[in-house]
Amino acid sequence: MSIESPTGHKAVTRCRGCSAVLPPPFLDLGRTPLANSYLRPQDTQQKEETFPLATAYCPACHLVQLTETVSPEKLFSEYLYFSSFSDSFLEHSRRMAEDLSRQMGLDGKSLVLEIASNDGYLLQYFKQMGIRVLGVDPARNIAAEANRRGIPTMCRFFSEDSASEVLYKHGQADLILGNNVLAHVPTINSFLRGVRLCLKSGGAASFEFPYLRHLLERIEFDTIYHEHVFYYSLSALRILAERAGLELWNVIPQPAHGGSLRVFLQHPGNRAIEPVVDEMLVSEAQQGFTNAASYGTFGQRVVRLREELLELLRKLKSTGHRIAGYGAPAKGSTLLNYCGIGTDLIEFTVDRSPHKQGRLLPGSHIPIKPPEALLREQPDFAVILPWNITAEIVSQQLAYQQRGGRFIVPIPRPRILEAMTGQA
Repeated sequence: MSIESPTGHKAVTRCRGCSAVLPPPFLDLGRTPLANSYLRPQDTQQKEETFPLATAYCPACHLVQLTETVSPEKLFSEYLYFSSFSDSFLEHSRRMAEDLSRQMGLDGKSLVLEIASNDGYLLQYFKQMGIRVLGVDPARNIAAEANRRGIPTMCRFFSEDSASEVLYKHGQADLILGNNVLAHVPTINSFLRGVRLCLKSGGAASFEFPYLRHLLERIEFDTIYHEHVFYYSLSALRILAERAGLELWNVIPQPAHGGSLRVFLQHPGNRAIEPVVDEMLVSEAQQGFTNAASYGTFGQRVVRLREELLELLRKLKSTGHRIAGYGAPAKGSTLLNYCGIGTDLIEFTVDRSPHKQGRLLPGSHIPIKPPEALLREQPDFAVILPWNITAEIVSQQLAYQQRGGRFIVPIPRPRILEAMTGQA
């Protein structure tokens, strides 16, 4: 059950997976703007929309989820996150395409379907190998960019209903992919039924998503924002898959996004279930990720991290140091707004995406500049907001460090990196 509010978001009282009554949130980050609603300077004259941001754990099916959601149309119809602007993510995607095409024995007769395909960052590598590809993405601007680059892309939200259009025009897929999409889909049961319909009898579906274990253990609370409706354990994902008539048969941990899982689904019985699946399920139970009590202390750890980060930044600022940011990711919006950090502490941030440059971060209104501004203005410190690609950023910004600049990493504990080494 959900209750529509006057501002267009829904307060959810029952689990979106199994419909059990949800308990109170274990983490409440307050009201924040949408993490990817980057502002133009003139937009600051208008009142900025904010929405509640809190998470609850369903003890019946182990699904961690937001207690209030914003409509997908509002979140994704126009989108400013382009996957191709991260070198490390492109390399991750290239290796993924090579590994999966080899494992699945794909060739020119095969079809790879990617859901939430963004600008074609992943499908381009399958296409280069002569494999047929099809992307599905709801963002008009991003789907247009993918098509311009030669990656056939349908501008749709994927669901059980839109799956029929895929089948009619393209047939079933040998491989279905979805990187960082499962967390975004409120109607997850319909989504997975659509996957089952579009998957060939001997095919496989592979999904990557940030792993709940790392969110909890590494205090990655900034990965919580309105686009991410769900935060998955393997235990919760298996139950969802079975409900949709799919079978979880393999899982491979990945380093992307601060620690992710790559899971493999199939029509039941096609392949033997790998031992690692049961091993991880047992481990999750032993570590308490299927026990409501484990979530109780997480909120206290988040509060402590916020206090430590604010103490560090205020101390640097009070001693005359200039502080900037590096990157303008969605997770940065959650971090800055929850901590109450604005231009009083961070003067500006830089980002490689021209689609974000010249805009302001939501809520904090910190200006976003091109990366060369870091050298031109040479602040003493720069807070790395996309901390999951710290190594990539440090290696790209050697000149900034040679001039005396230092980086600050906020997660899992605020720390200043040693110059040139990337070590705390």
